[in-house]
Amino acid sequence: MTILLALLIDLLFGEPPARLHPVVWMGSYLGWVGRRLPALPPRPAFLAGAAGWLGGAVLVVAVSAAAAAALAAAPSWVGVPVLALLLKPLFALRLLLGEVAAIETALAEGLEAGRARLARIVSRDTGALSAGEVRESALESLAENLSDSLVAPLFWFLLLGLPGAALYRFANTADAMWGYRGRWEWAGKWAARADDVMNFLPARLTALALLGAGALRCSGIARLVHEARRTASPNSGWPMAALALALGVRMGKPGVYLLNAAGAVPGPSHLRLGLRLAARVGIWLALLAAAGEVAAHG
Repeated sequence: MTILLALLIDLLFGEPPARLHPVVWMGSYLGWVGRRLPALPPRPAFLAGAAGWLGGAVLVVAVSAAAAAALAAAPSWVGVPVLALLLKPLFALRLLLGEVAAIETALAEGLEAGRARLARIVSRDTGALSAGEVRESALESLAENLSDSLVAPLFWFLLLGLPGAALYRFANTADAMWGYRGRWEWAGKWAARADDVMNFLPARLTALALLGAGALRCSGIARLVHEARRTASPNSGWPMAALALALGVRMGKPGVYLLNAAGAVPGPSHLRLGLRLAARVGIWLALLAAAGEVAAHG
């Protein structure tokens, strides 16, 4: 019942205030630890980055394991709702759908407004993107974050309880802050690889669910594998390629990769359909995880 209740909290109320949000706390820790890491030589940077990551991971797991143990000893009418409240900030479906929908709303006001709104959720430079490219980026973010922000946290909660979900969210936040090339190449390498490992199965589960919801036949799996390999990331290409194929659109990062090149340039209807598809898949997978939780606990 914990996952189901946490999903209801998410859909009805969204995110808690920043001062109470554990992901904000994780980000504060990573920002503090990472202030000087990129300035170190390669080997010390790698070792210090790994140590900083491991220290944060131990802290996150210890705190969440202690909370889970205390709640397990409490009556279920106390333990289940409180555990759901602790789980909720570790995933976000309502926020994801709202942010992507806001991009289309902004595009209706003008291209500059759409670019500015997109810049809130992507790290790439949006200043020269066309309206179609803005929608491509929005759909890519929708697909990737459906896995990162919903499916993966629930996957790890189902496997390892609250500590698993918290560890995943820490790993994903560390990758978002440290896992870049350039000045973070060595300091962020451990964080990037840890995120790759923890997202391996969730990314593929999300992709298969998107294909199924998009009513593609099994032959689409071969195309999915082919398209997913076009990205440098071992994971993010999977849900992005699946959504591109399901919608029949192209998605790409100029000069870096192009998925489903024969597809249409996304228009407003594609973005709206993508949002409906992501919402449906997200709720289906969350309900499946809830059923798995009930089965596991009898």
